[in-house]
Amino acid sequence: MKLLENKVAIVTGAARGIGEAIALKLAEHGASIAFTYVSDSSAEKAAALESKLQALGVKAKAYKSNAANFADAEVFVTDVLNVFGQINICVNNAGISKDNLLLRMTEQQWDEVIDINLKSVFNITKQVIKPMMKAKTGSIINMSSIIGIRGNAGQSSYAASKAGIIGFTKSIAAELGSRNIRCNAIAPGFVETDMTHYLQDGAGAADFLKKIPLGRFGKAEEIANTTLFLASDLSSYITGQVLSACGGLNI
Repeated sequence: MKLLENKVAIVTGAARGIGEAIALKLAEHGASIAFTYVSDSSAEKAAALESKLQALGVKAKAYKSNAANFADAEVFVTDVLNVFGQINICVNNAGISKDNLLLRMTEQQWDEVIDINLKSVFNITKQVIKPMMKAKTGSIINMSSIIGIRGNAGQSSYAASKAGIIGFTKSIAAELGSRNIRCNAIAPGFVETDMTHYLQDGAGAADFLKKIPLGRFGKAEEIANTTLFLASDLSSYITGQVLSACGGLNI
């Protein structure tokens, strides 16, 4: 059974990792997909993903667009509406990490993480709520992190950006609930992606895994499954929540 038949979903930062898994999962359940990537180095992967999505029998289009730039976000969403006709689901997934101790962190490093991780969520959400309000339906899913809940030494900028997403999510849920627009956040733990390879392969990997009750890193598909749940009517009475998909790390 396909859960998202005749729906259109936006996924930011989907050329690889969790974003790619989310785009594929939503498409498997019938959603047409508009997704973004930001760097020229990701163009080949984005084109490959576009082809994979279309092979699943849905409409799909890759956009080179910087979600952290307000004007880019406006142009992107406008084009999605022109091409796809509607937006039912928005997954704000784009994000980076530039880990550093606060003592050594530069203003530029701080700003880049806040802009890409947090400002992008504002930029895209501000644009998609207009058509969602008109349709009186929609699901917005923001990718936070377990680090946004717990904090972590050397990740103050990342933690601040992901904690900000949680506050933003709860506020938007309160603002738009009366229009039947839901807004939830996912807080992944440590997932097997390019961003966590240094933890998976490092000398202390075994000790790190002991902190996770399930004893392993998550998989991108598991975060995609969580996203599918929040995007579909299976979660129709859930809004303003933070769903931790972390293997029990937040217990």
